[in-house]
Amino acid sequence: MKKSLWILSLLFLSLGAAAAFAQTEPPLTASPAPSPTGRAIDAWVTNTEKHLVPVAEVMPENKYSFSPTGGEFKGVRTFAEQLKHLAANNYAVSAHILGEKPAPDQAAESGPESVTTKAQILDYLKGSFAALHRAVATIDATNAAETVPGAKANIVASRLALAIDAIAHSFDHYGQLVEYLRMNGIVPPDSVPRH
Repeated sequence: MKKSLWILSLLFLSLGAAAAFAQTEPPLTASPAPSPTGRAIDAWVTNTEKHLVPVAEVMPENKYSFSPTGGEFKGVRTFAEQLKHLAANNYAVSAHILGEKPAPDQAAESGPESVTTKAQILDYLKGSFAALHRAVATIDATNAAETVPGAKANIVASRLALAIDAIAHSFDHYGQLVEYLRMNGIVPPDSVPRH
């Protein structure tokens, strides 16, 4: 929870700075570059992706079906289901930001039933971040706070709030995935000393 609040604070600070520079943006062309606001959010999407994809890559395929059994873990998602869930949310958020309707499995945050192997799940996860990069590139100082019709959120469903939700949601699951790795004797990539 503290990490989510920290992320939200940094995002708002970055967006404030980005809005100040928005007046210096070049006029829109047929293929506009992301605004300072979009770039600020995209930096956080990249950061999130850099933490999550390596976690998915390091878990052996035969452990993708792992879920804890000791204690109060009855009915929790498997490692694979955690990844598909957060990726489906990324896809759904991306669709909403772009004014599109998410696929039913994205709206349900479950992902496609046909995605079952480690390779397929990794592709689905990476694709969800690619979708999120495309979506946040469309956010600028003029549309960041606009309410997105049809988006359900516990907070105001603006483009900015949805992007923040995808980042915070991904990091919530990152914490769970790291615990799953440790329960299987795997040191999370972020914990490996870099020399």
